[in-house]
Amino acid sequence: MESLDQNNRELELRIKHHIDDLVEACRKNDRSAQIAVYKMYYKSMFNTSYRIVNDLFEAEDIMQEAFLDAFRKLDQFHGQSTFGAWLKRIVVNRSLDALRARRDEVSLDDLNVDLPEEQNDDRADEIQFQLLEVKSALAELPYDFRVILSLYLLEGYDHEEISDILKISYNLSRTRYSRARKKLVEVIETRRRNQQVKMN
Repeated sequence: MESLDQNNRELELRIKHHIDDLVEACRKNDRSAQIAVYKMYYKSMFNTSYRIVNDLFEAEDIMQEAFLDAFRKLDQFHGQSTFGAWLKRIVVNRSLDALRARRDEVSLDDLNVDLPEEQNDDRADEIQFQLLEVKSALAELPYDFRVILSLYLLEGYDHEEISDILKISYNLSRTRYSRARKKLVEVIETRRRNQQVKMN
């Protein structure tokens, strides 16, 4: 077990050094390094944007622009976080800008959420049904609630990061998330009651 942990640590270190080397080459406008970085991150960055904007073409555009931004602003990357986390922040900010531009049109009812692999089939079916409920109910929430639930539940940001991204206080982030979660539960419960009435 200890040997496995050691191997994992060594692999992580090699990957980190590889990424660091690529980033350094990108700083020198090395085209092949830029392509390698793009191939390494494009899928996860596209998924991040798509979960927020809920539009395939817009997510593709945002992801492309985010990479261009990142390569132009590499002098601002100082290694306090991983390169992937830094790039993801650019993608999230661009996605939120796009949402603000069409605030009244946004719908997050097709958000993608991965199921845990360790679930057995019956339990996975039950969770999938619950996730579909959540994804559908999100569309009924106000813009601010949809965004904070997406960032916290689906993108894995904590409230400190969310407060920085949305330019709001830490306490407001927690309060807004709490209210959003409560409202989401209310929407789901109302839908379930209405469905029960139809069945009776």
